[in-house]
Amino acid sequence: MRFDTIAALGNSHIRTPNIDKLISNGVALENCYVQNQLCTPSRASFLTGRYPAAHQVYRNGNAYFPDHEVLVTKILADAGYDCGLIGKLHLSSASTVETRPDDGYRLFEWCQNPGWEKVEGSNAYWIWLKEKKEVDPTTLFNAAPPYLGVGVTTELHQLAWCAETAIDFIDEEREGPWMLSVNSFDPHPPFDPPPEYLDNYDPNNLPPPLFEESDIARQQEFATVRNQKLKSVNPVLTEEERAEFAPGPGDERGAKPPERFDGLGIKAAYYAMIENLDHQFGRIVDHLKAVGQIDNTIIVFSSDHGEMLGDHGLIYKGCKFFEGLVHVPLIFSMPSTYMENERRQALVESIDIAPTLLEAAGIDRPYYMQGKSLQSLLTGAKLDDHHKDVVVTDFNDSLGTSEVDHYTQASMTFDGRYKLAVYHSHDGLGELYDLKSDPDEFDNLWSNANHQELKHKLIARHLDVMMGCVPPGIERISRA
Repeated sequence: MRFDTIAALGNSHIRTPNIDKLISNGVALENCYVQNQLCTPSRASFLTGRYPAAHQVYRNGNAYFPDHEVLVTKILADAGYDCGLIGKLHLSSASTVETRPDDGYRLFEWCQNPGWEKVEGSNAYWIWLKEKKEVDPTTLFNAAPPYLGVGVTTELHQLAWCAETAIDFIDEEREGPWMLSVNSFDPHPPFDPPPEYLDNYDPNNLPPPLFEESDIARQQEFATVRNQKLKSVNPVLTEEERAEFAPGPGDERGAKPPERFDGLGIKAAYYAMIENLDHQFGRIVDHLKAVGQIDNTIIVFSSDHGEMLGDHGLIYKGCKFFEGLVHVPLIFSMPSTYMENERRQALVESIDIAPTLLEAAGIDRPYYMQGKSLQSLLTGAKLDDHHKDVVVTDFNDSLGTSEVDHYTQASMTFDGRYKLAVYHSHDGLGELYDLKSDPDEFDNLWSNANHQELKHKLIARHLDVMMGCVPPGIERISRA
């Protein structure tokens, strides 16, 4: 979910009333950046509070999650929390059944993808469809869905299962505190919202994706960088082109983008997916209010990465560092403790979530956790709107689904104005954007003769910042 898809934060074309209420009752951290553009490494980062250079989980599709890495959910479970997971975990390959680490979850209602089940009985959402809705999921879902279309109805949707299962977990009898991770699949591709929400959005009434004709030539420089969409194309189709390039059969994971795509159509569908998410999220929050738990519950709303959504003629994900992919929502709410209706501009990272939860729970932060607690920003104890000087996104052969097999390594540092991306595996390739004068990232200053001194200074800082992501290892207990 991209950063710019919430009505209360400035998007007048989308309906997100429940997320808007969450912001009115909490704190929106408007400049949160993920540590990787892919699901698995990003999830490993926000669940461990560590950079990819530390936990070494850089790839989607990795064989296992390393035993030496400790999830914040495990720490909370050891401290007496009853922990539950609904939906994705995706810390290792989920091509059949994901191998679980010591994750601390007592309840584990796993659904990697709502559209398929590789091992019978492994998809908890499918079990719900069969047992609660008396629906056969194999007939409900297309084995190779198009990238753009109409999905299942709201009452049968995976998000409805997420909300219903979450409410059941909240209502369980227990003596101690609880922690619940709700990991919906949407708004992941394919873009297939319920028809009830798709009807709310007319593609022709939405602003087009960020695109200039120069994007097509500019992205040719990155033709051997691993991405799901390699070639930039004009995302706005004419009526004739919409007919010519109508969505055809895709693939089961929604990972293979078409050569030409309907940028306005996918934006309408994407917004509809988020409105459905908002509705089901609202059901959970309303239930917390109804059972009197809202004032004693921290709610965190965020995402593991964004979506290109047609910007610069691209869709899906990969080794790109554009705002739509690396900049995500982050909202905290706990009315009795955190500020209300507050929007903060400080630079923060996904790895800051885990230490924040530990501080809020009164648990000491482990020495190996690299994230920095946001607690003082959320309570108002920290008056100035500053948290970090620079944020980092780091890609290392992370994407498995690409027509390019080049071993791509790249990293980005961003200070709130200047964004520097260095493609370490591609000699001399890089990007430099001044988001103050160029917020839509059209003007790459990397090779601009007037910005070489600035580039060299930022590269020197980049080296220092990236080295700071590498931990020194085992805790020192003596001088020798």
